[in-house]
Amino acid sequence: MINIRKSFSTKLTVALLILAAPIFMVSLGVLFTQSRHIIRNEAIGHASSALNLAMQQLSRHLLFIETATNAYSWQVEQGFYPDTLMQFTNRIVSLNPHIDGCSISAEPYAFSAYGRNFSAYSVREGSTDSVTTVIEEPYDYFHKRWYKAPYEKHGPCWVAYYDEADSLELTIDGMVASYGKPLYNADSTFVGIISTDLSLLRLSKDMLELKPYPNSYFMMIDEDGRYFVHPDSTMLFKQTIFTGADTREMADQIVLGHEMINGKQGSKLMNIGGTNSIVCYKPVPGTSWSLAIVCPDSDVMAGYHKLIYLVLSLLVLGLLVIILLCYRMMSHTIRPLDQLLLKVQSVAAGNMEVSIPHSERIDVIGRLQNSFATMLESLNKHMKSVRFISDQTRQRNEELLQAALLAKEADQQKTTFIQNVTHQIRTPLNIIMGFAQVLSDAGGSSLPEDDMKNVADTMNYNATQLKRMVLMLFDSSDSGLSEELNSHKNDIVYCNQLARDSVAVVLQRNSGVGIRVETELADDFRVNTNRIYFMHSLLELLFNAVKYSDGQHVVVRISATDAFVTYIIEDQGKGISEDEIEHMFKFFTKVDDLSEGLGLGLPLAKRHAQNLGGDVVLDTTYHSGCRFILTIPNTN
Repeated sequence: MINIRKSFSTKLTVALLILAAPIFMVSLGVLFTQSRHIIRNEAIGHASSALNLAMQQLSRHLLFIETATNAYSWQVEQGFYPDTLMQFTNRIVSLNPHIDGCSISAEPYAFSAYGRNFSAYSVREGSTDSVTTVIEEPYDYFHKRWYKAPYEKHGPCWVAYYDEADSLELTIDGMVASYGKPLYNADSTFVGIISTDLSLLRLSKDMLELKPYPNSYFMMIDEDGRYFVHPDSTMLFKQTIFTGADTREMADQIVLGHEMINGKQGSKLMNIGGTNSIVCYKPVPGTSWSLAIVCPDSDVMAGYHKLIYLVLSLLVLGLLVIILLCYRMMSHTIRPLDQLLLKVQSVAAGNMEVSIPHSERIDVIGRLQNSFATMLESLNKHMKSVRFISDQTRQRNEELLQAALLAKEADQQKTTFIQNVTHQIRTPLNIIMGFAQVLSDAGGSSLPEDDMKNVADTMNYNATQLKRMVLMLFDSSDSGLSEELNSHKNDIVYCNQLARDSVAVVLQRNSGVGIRVETELADDFRVNTNRIYFMHSLLELLFNAVKYSDGQHVVVRISATDAFVTYIIEDQGKGISEDEIEHMFKFFTKVDDLSEGLGLGLPLAKRHAQNLGGDVVLDTTYHSGCRFILTIPNTN
């Protein structure tokens, strides 16, 4: 212990380790945390790709079936006779390998020779190409889902059902997805249903080949949340995604079920069936179903956990090597200080004739030795150094004074901004509180229904305005600056539909407004981008066009080149002066202090567009109002 206290090199080594160890551990922790985040993001990407492939495969199956059914339905209606119906069902199944069965079922007593029921049915035998066509034994098929659903809807639709009679032997327990379409005679009288079947067992096997991880699986539910694709066959058509779900322990599964039923899509890390899993889900186009892929977190992070053990072993070995090297390096570094100490002690005793040579070392020890040598060589240089330090001090004081003035100016800007935010938020908040007090005093039931609706609409409008300002403040904060890193640009966005959706939002919040959409693109023209940020940019431009014009001559023009899709938002308002153009895209900048808003709309719209690879610019050649041009990359 005494030797350690006397050894300066040992103390430096310990001090260095004490300082470096926490930094090293924190850096390692950040590395592992970021690695987990990156691995999960990659897993979400793999799961989303697998889900998209499965959805494409499913959509292709459904489209084949819909096309074949629609192509033959008019022929069936023209030749609605028992023999021809059997020929049609056989032809549909034989010529379309994606179809497992087809039935044409007539209304009661459509053919008197066959009695009340007549149903021609063709089925593919197992995985072979052999097709069997029969007239089904009489049974009450009028109340079956495959018959009842298109009959009640008066149009084609998809249904998934369990065939209790086990009439389709090629599937497990008779699980079938069926596309049914009503049939009408020349007098537009309903005569029956043509129903084309898809084996859910075969569909499940095809999806199984697309799973990205060993224990990942697909599941598909209908509009009631019932499973009809799931690895646990005991749950099919018997349980829903909500069955046995405790609201506290299985809240994630309940939320997932509601989002899938409501036709939403997304990806989340949640607890499914007691296991933390990555879940990606999206609705099946043309149906009321929703498809999801579940990837257990244990599969995703398996390689990561193995890496931890290897890194920890290397960490222990590395620390031991670092301690040894630090001690040897410190001992070598400190040795010249011992020699310098003897000469300094001699100078302190009054011997000014001691010569301290200059050192060629550039580290702190070499600089210390050279400083002592310089001090002994010339007291004049010392005085010059004092004057130099005085000049440096004066310069530093001037810099501090300038910094104080800048701090004061920044404080004044902060106060102005806070006053502006307070004023902008107070107005909708006072309106909401005022109407809330009116509802409280009136007891809710004494107001007429029209007045109650007006109060609710006003409160909802002002709450929406308040929420919009809060979200704009968040986007302009440091968290908002990480938008480019956090934004995913893989959303499929239909360009025309996005414009219509944005116009609908503006019209909902501003009555009496007229906005016209002119497009050169087809309705199925789409790009891959981030729908939320893209729509935010377009909405801000539309809100400004309505706000600063009469709201009756706002036009949205949509066009595309090989590189970009262009949205032109044009109004006939007062326009923007040349003095304001230079500052309109700067954050917290407004036309004047009395105008509405926080000075964030245009800057955020431009930043969103730039982070998506596009831009927002003002067309300065247009002088009848304002014309803003929003561009995003054309990914087609």
